[in-house]
Amino acid sequence: MRVENEDMAERDRDNNENMVERDASYLPDTTSAQVSDRWQHIQSEFVDDPRKSVAEAHELVGELVQRIVDNFTQERHELERQWSQGSTASTEDLRVCLQRYRDFFSRLLPSADEARSRH
Repeated sequence: MRVENEDMAERDRDNNENMVERDASYLPDTTSAQVSDRWQHIQSEFVDDPRKSVAEAHELVGELVQRIVDNFTQERHELERQWSQGSTASTEDLRVCLQRYRDFFSRLLPSADEARSRH
């Protein structure tokens, strides 16, 4: 029985880690593909019209940042909704949420070692 519980716990951990890894892109796969195509197009047009390419890249970055903000806001609202209705978010929901924040910060902020090596 103990072995079965350990196996089940390990499968759950693997599933949760895979879920966090899939969500790590912050965008659905279809959106990622469209953005990638758009980004490739912007870069390929640079030689012919550098100013336009930079303006389009700036616009694309703005759109992506807004989507990321919207995703985090939606997650926060869902947790706040649960709390305001008197229900509690499960520890697992909170763990996944905090993992997404940790992933966000690890991508945004360089590690201490990387920061030191730049100076």
